[in-house]
Amino acid sequence: MNIDLTGKTVLVTGASRGIGKAIAQAMGEAGARVAVHYNNTAAPAEALAAALGNGAFAIRANLADPEACDALFARVVAEMGRLDVLVNNAGVSVQIPMAADSATWFAGWQHTMLVNLMAAELLSRHAITHFQVNGGGRIVNIASRAAFRGDQPDYMTYAASKAGMVALTKSVARGFGKDEIKAFVVAPGFTRTDMAADFIETYGEDYVRDDIALNRLTEPADIAPLVVLLASGMADHATGTSIDVNAGSYAH
Repeated sequence: MNIDLTGKTVLVTGASRGIGKAIAQAMGEAGARVAVHYNNTAAPAEALAAALGNGAFAIRANLADPEACDALFARVVAEMGRLDVLVNNAGVSVQIPMAADSATWFAGWQHTMLVNLMAAELLSRHAITHFQVNGGGRIVNIASRAAFRGDQPDYMTYAASKAGMVALTKSVARGFGKDEIKAFVVAPGFTRTDMAADFIETYGEDYVRDDIALNRLTEPADIAPLVVLLASGMADHATGTSIDVNAGSYAH
């Protein structure tokens, strides 16, 4: 089945590497025009946008800053004329040991919640308003199996932020379906990305591999095709659902 997203416009947050990069590539290969969001390093995002062509462009925003989120959405719509699909993929996984003092914990908690949850809701709010006057649209939120099964104690905050994203998605799906707005969660398990490197260093790759049912760790390219499918409109009656992509390590 070939999916054609020609004429569609897509914003992918955290698209310069990992899962976001794979999603942006897959969207572009399907014909969509892609806004490639990044935060820190411009070169990978700009190289990806150039490779995608079709008017793709890289755009920087610090998603821990609400005003930057506002400006990001406004510029994407100004550049592309409209937005059809928002993919809230950007996230951080801050290790906060139980021994950390309250100030250290709060700093990690606040940064995690701002990037993983506040930005996702704020961008979704902008998208909803935009979709309501432009015939609808789709939001795909990249959560985690941790939202359902929990995570290691040092990553409780990460798990909580992803659980919030699931509830956010269900609220959007229930509240705005009549406006032709659909929302979905894709919940990966452990995926081989740069962000996962600290976890692998702490617990070891054997620990991670022993936790899954398949013979290899999930790669970003294993997740991207599903997001393209959800963006296409071919699965709209699954709005509000969460789809597991965790190599059989957890089914909810």
